[in-house]
Amino acid sequence: MTAAAANPAELAIDVTGITKRFGQKTVVNAIDLQVRRGEIYGFLGPNGSGKTTFIRMLCGLLTPDGGQGTCLGFDVLKQQAEIKRQVGYMTQKFSYYEDLSLRENLDFIARIYDVPDRATAVQRSLDRLGLANRSTQLAGQLSGGWKQRLALAACLIHSPKLLLLDEPTAGVDPKARREFWEEIHQLAADGLTVLITTHYMDEAERCHRLAYLAYGNLLARGTLPEVLAGAQLTTWVVAGPGLRELAAALKKLDGVEQVVAFGTTLHVSGRDPQKIEAAIAAVRDPRHEWKQIRSGLEDVFISLMDTAKDNFA
Repeated sequence: MTAAAANPAELAIDVTGITKRFGQKTVVNAIDLQVRRGEIYGFLGPNGSGKTTFIRMLCGLLTPDGGQGTCLGFDVLKQQAEIKRQVGYMTQKFSYYEDLSLRENLDFIARIYDVPDRATAVQRSLDRLGLANRSTQLAGQLSGGWKQRLALAACLIHSPKLLLLDEPTAGVDPKARREFWEEIHQLAADGLTVLITTHYMDEAERCHRLAYLAYGNLLARGTLPEVLAGAQLTTWVVAGPGLRELAAALKKLDGVEQVVAFGTTLHVSGRDPQKIEAAIAAVRDPRHEWKQIRSGLEDVFISLMDTAKDNFA
């Protein structure tokens, strides 16, 4: 069943035509999006593509200039206060008090949301995210990974139904990122809906479904296989000596849309299979080994970036 055919009761987010302008610039352009309850939905796109602006409209921090729809059953235009109470929003920048302890920060957030039995809720959050042993430590003394855990604990303190995460793992080490994603999948399994923006391709592949935004426009969406298939991108990998010179030659040939270094190989991609094969034939050298591969998400990501029009140019 596609998202368009989903029962409205199954949808945490159901919006059409959502638009936001700042001055003469349209930064979110008529986006339709449906996200099922309990789903991890990934948002991809270059910096300035409108991802953060779109998220802020969903959680009631910004009012759309056009479009309509619901978030958790509430009207995104008229019931923003109700939405805010049921959403946890984790921003890109650590936004808690660095001169307060972890427990004090969580207690403060619990007060804001008027959480019943606040002390128990704070302790439960500390225990769940493995923060209990650090509860008296000042937030400003934490490393990036531990700050991330505190921020997630704060987002969950009021038991939200929707979690909006804006590049939550930027700047943290691989182990902390893996532990964070394990927690996110557990939360989703418990019924929490998660909308997350990321630039990490391995994280995007952990999402149930994806949407790709570029300069305010929604260019692709679906499951990972659907996004890869929809790009209709042909990719070849080549290994051997002199790849720098080979890359320069390939970039001049018709049908070659991107040539990207991947370790000791090059990925050569384009949307016309015949033109790509003709380009490869023109530069073939017995020293090089060519092989056609399935286009990866990063190949598709770069291709979509290259074909998108910058609305601020």
